Amino acid sequence: MTKKKFLLWTIIAILVISAPLSAADATLRSSTLRSTSWPQWRGPFFNGSTDEKNLPDSWSQTEGIAWVSPLPGPSGATAIICNGRVFVSSTVKGSYDFVALCFDAQDGRQLWEKNIGSDSRRFPRNNMASPSAVTDGKHVFFLYGCGNLVGFDYEGNKLWSRNIETEYGNLALQFGYSSSPLLYQNKLFILVIRRNKPYRRPQADAPLDSYLMALDPRTGDTIWKQQRPTNAYDEAMETYSTPIPFIRNGHAEILNTGADFITAHDPDTGKELWRFEYHTSKVRDSRIIPSLVTGDSLIFGTRHKHGGVFALQPPNPNNASGRIVWEFDGPSPDASTPLYYQKRLYLLNGIRYGKVVTCLEPKTGRKIWQGKIGGRGPWRASLTGADGKLYCINETGEIVVLAAGGDEFKIIFQTKIEERPIQSSIAIADGRLFIRTARNLYCIGK
Repeated sequence: MTKKKFLLWTIIAILVISAPLSAADATLRSSTLRSTSWPQWRGPFFNGSTDEKNLPDSWSQTEGIAWVSPLPGPSGATAIICNGRVFVSSTVKGSYDFVALCFDAQDGRQLWEKNIGSDSRRFPRNNMASPSAVTDGKHVFFLYGCGNLVGFDYEGNKLWSRNIETEYGNLALQFGYSSSPLLYQNKLFILVIRRNKPYRRPQADAPLDSYLMALDPRTGDTIWKQQRPTNAYDEAMETYSTPIPFIRNGHAEILNTGADFITAHDPDTGKELWRFEYHTSKVRDSRIIPSLVTGDSLIFGTRHKHGGVFALQPPNPNNASGRIVWEFDGPSPDASTPLYYQKRLYLLNGIRYGKVVTCLEPKTGRKIWQGKIGGRGPWRASLTGADGKLYCINETGEIVVLAAGGDEFKIIFQTKIEERPIQSSIAIADGRLFIRTARNLYCIGK
C-alpha cells in the first residue's frame, strides 16, 4: 500500500470512529471544559449527569468528608466547579445582602467574596441568590433575582456588571426570578419569561415582554435580545427554567420552556426557529419550574404541578409542527428537572405519592422501575447521575443514593445533614460531591 493510500484509509477510519457522537458529546466538544468539571447548573452535558467514576456511595460525619466551609446564608444556587475553583451565590443571613463566593476546590479555603447588592423583597421558599453561576474555566458569571448580572475573572476582579431589571423592567415572577444563565459557544444566554404585569415593585408603565438574550461574556454587551410572545395569561406566563443547547443535524439550537410553549432559537441571531404549544387549554397557573432535558434526539418536558412528562420529537422538514411521541402521567415532578443518564430518563416526584423516583425508557416512555424514597421534607432539588448512581437530596437534608440503571429500584445509602433549608442540587467534579446547605459547603470524597 502506498503512503498516500495509507493516509487516506487512516482518515476514513478516524471519521467512521468519531461519527456516531450523541447530542451530549457534540455539545461537550464545543466547549473547552473537561467533563470532570461542573461548569453549569446541570453539569457538563446539560442533563444532570457526568461521566465521573469512583465516586463515594457512603460517608459519615467523621469519614469521607474532604472539607467543610461555612457560608453566610441560604441559597438555591448549586455549586459550580471548574479548574480548581468552586463558585457559589449566597444571601447573607440577617441582612438583605447577597454575595458571590469563590473557594479552593482542593481544601475549601475561601479565596474571595464579593458583595453584589442588597434588596429587601422577599419571596415564598425563595431568595435573591437562587440562580447558579456559570464558568468557562477562566471567568465566572453570577446572576441574581433582582437582575444584577456580574462577570469576574478567577482572581475575583470584576470584568463588568449590569442590571437587567433596571434595563428591561420588573422580572415579575410570583415566587422570584430563578433562571440560571447558560454559557455556550462564547455567548452568555439569559432567559426572562415573566408575567406581563408585576406582582410587586417596581411597577411598570406598560405591559412587560418576555425574552431570551445573548451577551458577550468578555464585555457584558448585548449581542441580541429576542422577544418571546405567548397566549398564556397571568401566572401561566412565567417560568423558572434555564435554557439549554440542543444539537440537530450538526447545528445548535437554544431551547427553553414556559408560558405554554417550547421554543428553539438560533444562538447567533436569536431568531425563533420553531415553537411547540404543549399546553393548548389555557389556565391561570400553568407555570413551569423544571428545565428541559434532551437525549435520543428527543426533548423531554414537564407539565405544571405534577401534570406529567412528555417526549417531543422536534419539527423537521417533513413534520413542521413537531409531535409528542409519548406521555407519562404517573408520579411526575413539579420542581425537579428530569435526569437523562446512560440512556435512561429519571423522574423525581418529591412531594406526592410517597415521594417517588421513576426510571423510564427514553424512546418509548416505558416504565422500567419505580420506588419510594420517603423522607420528611419535600424533594425539590434535581437528581444528579454519575458512576452508576443517582444522588438525591431534599430540603431537610435527607440524602438518598440509588443504583442507576438495572431492572429494579435499589437504595444504596441514606444519610442526613441537619442544615435546612437545602434547595440546590448535588454537583460532582474531580471525583467528589459538592453539597450546599443553608450553612455550609460540603466536599464529599477522598
